[in-house]
Amino acid sequence: MTALTASVAIVGRPNVGKSTLFNRLVGRRQAIVHNQPGVTRDRLVSLADLAEGRPVQWVDTGGLVPGEDPLGINDQVLAAVAESDLLLFVVDGREGITSADQRVLDELRKQRRPILLVVNKSDVRQAADGVGEFWSLGLGEPIPVSAEHGLGVVELKDRIAASLPIVEAATEVADGSVPVAIVGRPNVGKSSLLNRLVGESRTLVSPVAGTTRDPIDTPLVRDGHSYLLIDTAGMRRRAKVADAPEELAVMMARRQIERAEVAVLVIEAQQGVTTGDLAVAGAIWQAGRAAVVAVNKWDLLDDEGRERLERSWPRLADALADPPHVNISALTGRAVENLFERIDRAHAGFRLQVSTGELNRLFEQWIQQHQPPRLDHRPWKLYYATQVASGPPTFMLFANRSLPISHSYRRYLENRLRETFDLAGVPVRLVVRQRST
Repeated sequence: MTALTASVAIVGRPNVGKSTLFNRLVGRRQAIVHNQPGVTRDRLVSLADLAEGRPVQWVDTGGLVPGEDPLGINDQVLAAVAESDLLLFVVDGREGITSADQRVLDELRKQRRPILLVVNKSDVRQAADGVGEFWSLGLGEPIPVSAEHGLGVVELKDRIAASLPIVEAATEVADGSVPVAIVGRPNVGKSSLLNRLVGESRTLVSPVAGTTRDPIDTPLVRDGHSYLLIDTAGMRRRAKVADAPEELAVMMARRQIERAEVAVLVIEAQQGVTTGDLAVAGAIWQAGRAAVVAVNKWDLLDDEGRERLERSWPRLADALADPPHVNISALTGRAVENLFERIDRAHAGFRLQVSTGELNRLFEQWIQQHQPPRLDHRPWKLYYATQVASGPPTFMLFANRSLPISHSYRRYLENRLRETFDLAGVPVRLVVRQRST
């Protein structure tokens, strides 16, 4: 399995420029920037390249004020810190070291994460001259920047690249095991589902430490099929945040999704499909993993909830290419066993291999059934097709013209592949290369 995407959290006391630095690092204005302390309350998470081919999950956090947390911001910050691989501790170079900075640093040291010291607002001469005093914090060489003007950001990225640990995937999965992540927003029943799957279907179970965060992965053998159940609910327990915002829930789930080949997205039947569910679904699709949806608490569904679910379901079906789903009750065990058949089918699609000969025969048939469009006043023509990867299935098409990502004919070909090979809930990637005749 490949290395996981590393996570970098930007932390510090209120009003030192964390959100401005976040915007600068991700390359767009995503976080709200204001000179009033405490503007950032929910976590903001963005995936952006640190360098070409090296994506990083950047996390903007609220101001940490140890001992004073009427809004629950501290819990949110520490939850983000616990799931990150590197911390950028931001201080205000114009103000020098404050007692608040020291209290924040004391709290961060308890988390045992690598820390880089970023001295912001160093475009002011007074701040630039005073950078030396920050050596006394014991974090090594301070990095002077001006997040507002972009000064020192290139040097900061170089230091991040040198300091960021390589985040490896979990311990190698046993031969033939299907890694399955159970994901979803908080309090939808992920832990109950895991316990039900393990408790009722077990023929072989043992706890195995997984990533550096030590979630408990559970190997499971059922009817001759081996699975590795990856628990994301344990991450929520460590966070101790009952109402974690959607961005934080997605951040916590993303790592485990990357480790898996199939993601079981747990949603709550009575609530219908929420924006939080769609955010986690987006993370599954972005990671290129097969999806199965477990509609939990089905036994509690009333007529109003059923109407809400039916009304909202098309959004999720569109986001995950009409994924297979099972209506379950993790609490009572209703229909939980049916998940395994859906997981097996999704995994088979994820690992699909099609011979070049069969693939070209199929494409020729589909093109005859539905004539290609004209692009640049010429008919689009396919010369040759071949599969270049599985997990998810990826196909290279050589043609006289490329096809835009959003083009309806590209969707037509993708849909024919889905129908022919039963790829519901499985990403299908078409790479169309222009080749001269």
